[in-house]
Amino acid sequence: MFTHVRRDLRTGRGRRAVDPVIIVGAGPVGLTLALALARQEVPSVVLDEGPGKDDPRPARTVVLREDTAALLTRLSGAPLDDLGVRWTGWRSMRRRQVLREVVFDDAGEPAPLHIAQHVLTNALRTAIADEPLVKVVTDSRLDTVEQERSGVTAHTRGPRGTWWRGSYLVGCDGPRSTVRKLLDIRFPGRTAVERHAVAALRTELPWPGQALLHRTPPWRMSGPSAGEVTARPLPDGVWRLDWLLPPGKDLVTPELLVTRIRETLAGWTGGTTPPYDLLDTGVHTVHHRLARRWRVGRVFVAGDAAHLLGALGTHGLDEGLRDVDNLAWKLAPAWHHGPHEALLDSYQTERRTAVAARLRAADQVLPVLRGGGALRGFVPGTSRGHDALLADGHLGHGPLGAPGAYADSPLAPRHLEHEIPVDTPPGTPVTDVRVTAEDGSFVQLRSRLGRGALLVVLVAPGTGVWDRKHWVSAGIMPRLAAAVTALPHPAELLVSETYPGAPAHTVLLVRPDGHLVTALNGVRPADLYAAAEATLGGKDRDRTEQAEDTEVAEETERTERAEQRSGAGAEAGSRTR
Repeated sequence: MFTHVRRDLRTGRGRRAVDPVIIVGAGPVGLTLALALARQEVPSVVLDEGPGKDDPRPARTVVLREDTAALLTRLSGAPLDDLGVRWTGWRSMRRRQVLREVVFDDAGEPAPLHIAQHVLTNALRTAIADEPLVKVVTDSRLDTVEQERSGVTAHTRGPRGTWWRGSYLVGCDGPRSTVRKLLDIRFPGRTAVERHAVAALRTELPWPGQALLHRTPPWRMSGPSAGEVTARPLPDGVWRLDWLLPPGKDLVTPELLVTRIRETLAGWTGGTTPPYDLLDTGVHTVHHRLARRWRVGRVFVAGDAAHLLGALGTHGLDEGLRDVDNLAWKLAPAWHHGPHEALLDSYQTERRTAVAARLRAADQVLPVLRGGGALRGFVPGTSRGHDALLADGHLGHGPLGAPGAYADSPLAPRHLEHEIPVDTPPGTPVTDVRVTAEDGSFVQLRSRLGRGALLVVLVAPGTGVWDRKHWVSAGIMPRLAAAVTALPHPAELLVSETYPGAPAHTVLLVRPDGHLVTALNGVRPADLYAAAEATLGGKDRDRTEQAEDTEVAEETERTERAEQRSGAGAEAGSRTR
C-alpha cells in the first residue's frame, strides 16, 4: 500500500488521503519530477518500463546549463561536478583559425556541465532510494489510461502488471511516448534534421578540459562527412567526439569510424595519431518535433514525450528539466488544495511557447549554417558570424540556447502601478545573487527555489555587514514582513544587498521555478498581493465543496468499474493508495 495524507501548507493539519502522482518513465526527466514533487510533500509512483538500472553508455552524454545543473544538484544532493566535467573553456575553429575562445571561471561566464547520461540517472536513482514519498516500480509498461474529474487510473503489463490510481499522470516516457499515443496527441515536426557519428574514447588532446567546435578542418576525412567535428571532455581523460554527417542514410561502419577517429586525432595533434582507448560508438539522429497538446485533463506530457530538439548544439534534456521545474510547483498546490485550472493550463502555454521559439530559431538558422545559400539574406553576416550563431547553441546563449522567457505568460500580472524595470525582465530567470535567509544565514538565491513557495527579495544595501537582529525589525522590514504573511500562497522573505539594475528598497517577487514575476518600487502590499494572486492563476479557483462531493461520487463509480474489470479481491490487493 502507498498512502499519503495531504497537509495544509499553512497550518500543517492533515487532510484526507489522496492518490499519488503517476509518473510514466524513469529517465532523468521522470526521476527529477518525482524528486521535485517530493520536495513539496507530494507523493509519486514512477512506472519504469525497464529493470531499474541503465547500462553504461559513455557515448550517450548530456550537457547541462547553469540553471538545469543547479536544479539537479539541489534536488539530488549529488556532487554532479565530481561525476561530470565543467568545461574550463570553449573554442570555435574554422580550418586552422581560432574564431572564438571562451574561458570559464568563477567570476565570468558559467561553465556547462558535461556528464554521461547513465551516471546522471544513477545519481537520481540513488537520491530517490532515500525518498519515502517516491515509489519506483520496475518492469511496468503502461498500456491503458483512464481519467475522470477526480483522478487517473492507469494499467501496466509485465511481471508486475496491475491497475494504478493517481491524482495526476505525467508522461515522461520519451520520443515514442505511450502516454502521448494513448491520448491521441499529434507530434508533428521534421525527421532526421541532423545526424552525427559519435565516439567516446580515452586519449590526450592539446586542450585539456576545453570543448571544441571545429568546422571544415584542414585534413581530408574518409567516408561521408559534412566537415564539422565537436570534442567535449568527460571525467578520467575521456572525450566525446561528434562528426556531423551529410543528409541521407549513408552507413557508418565500425571500420570507417575508426579511420575517422585516427584522422581527426592526427589532425589535432600534428600528424601522428596519439594512443587512444575506444570505449563506445553510435550514430545520433536529431529530430525536431513538438506535441500539439501538453495537457489533457489530469494528464500531462514532458521532456522528449512533448518535444524533440537538439540540432545546432542545443540539447533536449535541458528543456525537459525546465518542463519539470515549471510543472512541479503547479501540480503541488493542485495536489494539496485541489486543481486550479488556470495555473495548470499555464504549463502548456509557457513551456510549449518557449520550446517552440527555440525550434523556430534552429529551423531558421539551420539552412544558412549548413549551406543553404538561398536563405543567407535572412541571417546576414560573414561565416564568422554564422560560427558565432552555432556556438550560441552549444554555450546556451541567444535564441538557440538561452533559457526560455515567460513574458507573455497568462500568469503575468497586469497594470501594477509601482512596477519598475531591473536588469532581469519579467518572466526570465533571476540572477543568482547572495541573500540573507530568514534564519540569518547567507545563501544563494537559487538554493531557495523548488520548495513550492514564492520568494520575496528586498534589495537593501548595507544589510550584509550588520547582524540580522539589528535590521529585521527596523525601517520597512516589519511592513514588508506583514505583506508577505498576507499573500495568498506561502512565501519566503529574503534580503539582498544588491541586485543587477535594482535601486535600494526594490522588492522582487520570484516564482518557485526562479522566474521573475515583478519588481516593485518599495513596499507596495496591494501590488505585491495582486502579483502573487496573478502568479497563482487569478481568483477563479474551482476547488469547492461541490467538487469534493463530486469526487466522492466518482470514487464510488470508479471502484465499481475496477471490481468489474478484475474482481474485488484482486483489486483490493493491487491498488496503491
